[in-house]
Amino acid sequence: MVKEVTDSNFQDLVLESSLPVLVDFWAPWCGPCHMVSPIVEKLSAEYSDRFGFFKINVDEAPATARRYGIMSIPTLMVFKDGEYIDHIVGAVPEPHIKSLIDKVL
Repeated sequence: MVKEVTDSNFQDLVLESSLPVLVDFWAPWCGPCHMVSPIVEKLSAEYSDRFGFFKINVDEAPATARRYGIMSIPTLMVFKDGEYIDHIVGAVPEPHIKSLIDKVL
């Protein structure tokens, strides 16, 4: 299950997570974001015991989007032990996202 995260709880939920996490930076008006969302939902079920999945609305959480230099959405970022690992920008196919996750595991 993909959980919503905000500027105020990003530190606690993402950076202090005991699991590696994928964060989907998105916005409701973004068409490609709606294409990626079902893939992220599916992968969250598949990797639920090994990976955390979050989404953050860049319009409602501008500080976090600025902090990580989000210029285009969707952007998928992976963090492990509070550190940025890698990211993908744009609507990409499921195997591309899986490879990003598998690289961390």
